[in-house]
Order: sequence, then structure tokens, then C-alpha cells
Amino acid sequence: MAKNKPEGYLSAKESRRISRENRRITNQFEKERKRKNVPESEYTTTMHNPENAVEFDNLHTYFFTDAGTVKSVDGVSFEVPIGKTVGVVGESGCGKSVTSLSLMQLIQRPQGQIVEGEIRLNLGNDKAYNIVKTPNDKMKDLRGNYVSMIFQEPMTSLNPVFRIGEQVDEVIGLHEERSKEDIKKRTIELLEMVGIANSQGVYQMYPHELSGGMRQRVMIAMALACSPRIIIADEPTTALDVTIQAQILDLLRNLKDKINSSIMLITHDLGVIAEMADYVVVMYAGRVVEKGTVRDIFMNPSHPYTIGLMASKPVVGKQIDRLYSIPGKVPNPVNMPNYCYYKDRCEMCVAGC
Repeated sequence: MAKNKPEGYLSAKESRRISRENRRITNQFEKERKRKNVPESEYTTTMHNPENAVEFDNLHTYFFTDAGTVKSVDGVSFEVPIGKTVGVVGESGCGKSVTSLSLMQLIQRPQGQIVEGEIRLNLGNDKAYNIVKTPNDKMKDLRGNYVSMIFQEPMTSLNPVFRIGEQVDEVIGLHEERSKEDIKKRTIELLEMVGIANSQGVYQMYPHELSGGMRQRVMIAMALACSPRIIIADEPTTALDVTIQAQILDLLRNLKDKINSSIMLITHDLGVIAEMADYVVVMYAGRVVEKGTVRDIFMNPSHPYTIGLMASKPVVGKQIDRLYSIPGKVPNPVNMPNYCYYKDRCEMCVAGC
């Protein structure tokens, strides 16, 4: 770091050194990732608890940037039980979405890499894969069939130049051997299942012709096309108004029960978590700071960050002049401190922190 320069300043020489080191590291990961004919024994594993649909075990996902290594997910461990909804909550940049993208193997490579840990996916019949080591050709079969994702913003996830029907048809056609007529019939069934009344008309429409709620329903239909075991819902109601939000949540809840799936629900909204989730995982700065049942987390929060989150939400029937806000800001992800990440913002810190 250059002297007498602002904090975070990098000289061109230092930036080049970091880039060279990052290329060396990422090339090693990419060489391992691009191997052909990987034996199944290398990525077959055993679930610690067969009642879980997926288990994250000490997951580390880093991004190797020119400014340094960003530890987006830094030792995350939690489980998603079969048939349950697990809510992952935390402020922007805490690693919620990166955790879910790690499960889908959709991290932006080569800069983004899973450097350590396991993600055990339960395939049923006492069989499980470690997603971290699963090769790309196998992942194509797992995405959609076993794990699917409802992305945060449907307008950017749907292709604007293709009709809705073509986009849903493609998902089914990639994973199932069906005739074109059967695929179209299945697509229309899915559109009806997610509450789109004019399914034949919507089949022929482009994304820009639909409202935000309709586009989100289409995204849910695409995610459910192959009846996956795990549905990742990445803030599915962020861009929707309150009434449409309630409809989408009801839809997700009913469809989960219908196809017996598990849901990993990522959101900022504690109200959504209270309504939808069976278990809650609270993340801060790439780490899990607290996890438990919804009742435990809402009635008896123990970590200062969780207590701060609970204090910052409005309560019906309680009048206050100003809502509580957690002071300070999240530490720089490139240079994380070697003490409790929350210490600088915590109003309850002690010498041991």
C-alpha cells in the first residue's frame, strides 16, 4: 500500500501484482474444473442427515478482483430440510445470493470460485452429490430437475426478444424427452398452475407485454417446470406491490406442498420470513451469525445483529418517532478485520469481541 495515500488506494504496480497472483490461483481452479470424464466417485458423497434436501458445510466462495480477494461467502454452514422453507435474511452484500448461486454453480467464473467446503445435494435413493466437485455436464442435468431458481428481477431474467411460450418450452425440452405438442401442453398447464388465467394468450406474448406480477409468475412456472426438489427464491417479491407480493407468496407456499419441494427463500423482508419460513438463517458479511426456527429467532434473538434487525422493523399498534437503524457500515470485504465482523457497529460489544 502506498504511503500518504487514501485508505484503499492501490498503485498500478500493486494492482498488476494482484492480477498476476489472481490469474495463477484461478487458473488452478479452472484447470480442475475443466477436466473431462471425471469419475462419479469423485463427487459422490453422503448426506450427514438424509432428511435434508441440501447441506452447506463450511462453504467459502471468493471473488479474485484487481483490488484484492473478496470473501463473499466465508465459512457458511446450514441445512435445508426436505419439504421445509428456510429463509436466508441479511442486508445487501452479506452473501445470500452468492450462497444460492454457489449451489447452482452459476458463480461468475473465472473471477468467482468456490475455494473450500462442501454443498451436499440429496438426489434420493441414498445418493448425494458434492456440488463443489460436480462437473459441468452433470450440473446441466441437475439444474431444473433437482434445483431451480426464481431470480430477483424477472424483466432482466426473461429474454425480451423471445415469446413467453418459447422460453418455458426450452426449459422443458432441455430436461424431458417430449414432442413439441406435449411440451406446449405442459407449458400452458404450468402457466395455469401459477395463476395466469389467459394462459393461451400469454404463451404468445413477449415479456414487455406483461405486468411485473405476471412476469414473476412466468419465472415461477419456469422454475417449477421439472418439479425440482429445491426451489431457490431470490427476493421474488422485491419489485412487486404489497397485494401482488401476498399472492406470489401464497402461490409459492401452495406449489411447494403440491410438488413436495423445499424452498430456500432469500429476502430482506422479515415480514415475509415470518409468514413463509420454517427455519431462519441470518447472514452478515459472508458468515452465518445465527440460525434456528422462526419462533426461536423472532421470540428470542441472541446475536446483536439479529436483535438490531428485529428492532428496525415497524410494529403494528406501536407508535415511535423514528425507527431504529443499525449504526455504521459493513466492513470492506477485501480487508476483513481479524475480530468479530460486527464489532465496529455493535452496541453490546465486550473486550472478548
